[in-house]
Amino acid sequence: MRGFLIIGNEAFTEPFNLSDLPGAGRIDILCRCVSQALFLSHSIRKGVEVYLMLLGEPDPPKAIRIRSDELRRMSPDERNIAGHIRKAVGYKLTKDWTETNSGIHASKKTLKELLTELSTSWEIYYLREDGKDLHEQVSKIKNPLFIIGDHIGVKRAEEDIILEFTKDILSVSRLSLMAEQCVAIVNYELDRAGII
Repeated sequence: MRGFLIIGNEAFTEPFNLSDLPGAGRIDILCRCVSQALFLSHSIRKGVEVYLMLLGEPDPPKAIRIRSDELRRMSPDERNIAGHIRKAVGYKLTKDWTETNSGIHASKKTLKELLTELSTSWEIYYLREDGKDLHEQVSKIKNPLFIIGDHIGVKRAEEDIILEFTKDILSVSRLSLMAEQCVAIVNYELDRAGII
């Protein structure tokens, strides 16, 4: 298993216009991360979970969980993925996971509540430019979940929470890469090391 948690600092938490994904708190970035995490050429990766933490207005926080092994009717394009996110944020959510589509669940969990839940089954790694080189650490990793910030990064308040649960801080580059590039590089390194 491998997992990704993407922090959407301004991602809208109500249904949004599918024709303006950047204007919906940069939902487009989250969609590209989902695509890079889940899709291969003509297929979907097995054993991948993607979590999206939506912190934008008007009803934050909202968490979305996407499980590749249960997923149906999702394609890798931004608009299709955004349609699934839009549907999920439209539900009346509680702290419990609500299924909004096959393989997609949503809740009103805070970041701390989500990480408390995830830390029972995942080794949590925080991706940041100043971390240890993932390439050198990959052989030591088992059942990893990687936390990645969006175009804003991760704000101090969220970072303090993340560091409570983090096994280690890792880096895929000393440069500030786009979030979806980080996801692609992580998948490449895990694939190369034979980590399923």
